[in-house]
Amino acid sequence: MKANLKQRLFSPISLAGMFFFLGSSLFIAEPYLLMLTAAQLIFIPLMLQLLVEVKRKHIVFTWISMLSVFLIQVVPSNAGQSVLAFLYLVFTFFVALTGIKRFFKRGFTNWAEISIDIGMMYLFVGGLWFFAYIAEIDTGFSPLITWLTAIHFHYSAFLFPVSLGFFGRLHTSKWYPFIVCSILAGPMLVAIGITFWPLLEFISVLVYIFAIYSLIFLAFQTRFASKLQAILIRLSYSALGITIIFSLFYAANSAFGSWFVSIDFMLVFHGFFNCVVFGLLGVLGWVMAPPETNQAVWDFPVSQIRGKLKGAGEPRPGLVGDLSDFVDVKCFPDTIVQFYEQTDRYQLVASVKWSTWFKPLAWCYKWISTQMQQLNLPISSKPTEMTYTIRAVDPELDGRKSPRAWIRKVENNTVFVAIYSQHETEGRTYMNIALPLPFSSMIGILQLDAVDGRLVLSSEGDGDSGIYLAVGETIFKLPLSEYFIISEQSGGMLTAEHKMKIFGVPFLRIDYRIGEK
Repeated sequence: MKANLKQRLFSPISLAGMFFFLGSSLFIAEPYLLMLTAAQLIFIPLMLQLLVEVKRKHIVFTWISMLSVFLIQVVPSNAGQSVLAFLYLVFTFFVALTGIKRFFKRGFTNWAEISIDIGMMYLFVGGLWFFAYIAEIDTGFSPLITWLTAIHFHYSAFLFPVSLGFFGRLHTSKWYPFIVCSILAGPMLVAIGITFWPLLEFISVLVYIFAIYSLIFLAFQTRFASKLQAILIRLSYSALGITIIFSLFYAANSAFGSWFVSIDFMLVFHGFFNCVVFGLLGVLGWVMAPPETNQAVWDFPVSQIRGKLKGAGEPRPGLVGDLSDFVDVKCFPDTIVQFYEQTDRYQLVASVKWSTWFKPLAWCYKWISTQMQQLNLPISSKPTEMTYTIRAVDPELDGRKSPRAWIRKVENNTVFVAIYSQHETEGRTYMNIALPLPFSSMIGILQLDAVDGRLVLSSEGDGDSGIYLAVGETIFKLPLSEYFIISEQSGGMLTAEHKMKIFGVPFLRIDYRIGEK
């Protein structure tokens, strides 16, 4: 642990940042301005070394940014300072781009890594405000407010989300996603509130306070790599618990017009607690023993078919060869087994029900889906028969085990082209379904369970379960989930409910009546 601390604190980048910071302190007239300089020259370079494998391009961009920040204090002309601030802006864009690349390698999964990704993207916003401050661009605010917004996006929108992401690698609970969402939304909500609606600023600070105090509570319940790291991180978060109360008083002044604290007091008070206690102690705490990511690598087989399916082969009787590969078939009626293994014996009548809030989007998407002949669901909820064929697909073309395409139509319009296969991970067999899209493929990995005599297929299970988008070699988890329940009614009739959510909010339900032809 001490070796890690020594190695990172005394790396060439870290030493250069400290040297430039000391040099800058000789030229900066107002001490409070050093708060932003400390973040730019010391805290951000240190944290980035914990996030990415340092390569030549990272070294070059970081050195240019640190030299630019230092020279801004030395160069007398506004034009020269603007050029140097622009170079720093390019660095923040590079960091944001790295965050975007990290996100698209994984998608909407793992709140800890999402927090880090968004923090890296936010830094570019901080770079924009810093450039506006140095270049004396009229933002509609005073130069001081412009500078405060820049520092806000360096500390609250970069350092805090990255620290929160490291914490999430150590701690998981039902409260953590709420804390992440609140913290990530906070910088933008505060900025919007300051600009347009002071009451929103006040409300967002209240949410921010609840999230921070929840985080402080969880930090005292979490085991860290060492006692010293625990002390540093807990002190770092506790400092935010103090400063955010005074931020609430300041926001109350904007919303209700009653002064509680002055901006001069905020500069000195926040400068000490946010820069020294939160920033310095927090960065040192994570540098001591940065936790490793617990993000799994997606390594399940993915269909290689993109665009329209071509060359479907011989007919197949069912969607699967043997349903017992997935689940204990003794736990539900034989008719459910027969439907999956001898699907061509059955007739489907579907009733599509879009959520009211989603209907405008469904109408807009309808034209696109009609052109693609994929995911082309009716807008009407009227019960409609879906005709279909099941065809074998060349395994060499698809790349998965025994693929077969289920092609469903309503009259002459194709509704779904879903290519069914399966794979096994850690002793569990998943249904691996691909829906070819232009230049990509949507992948549904479903786990099957028997629940109270019904068959449940869900993308919300453990392991590989989920809905993904495959583009090239990239597998991106989408913020979608689906849930099927298939049960037997009287007379051997089957019913199925297919529910879909986006970001956890229901937007589609399809009810099926399934009977023998």
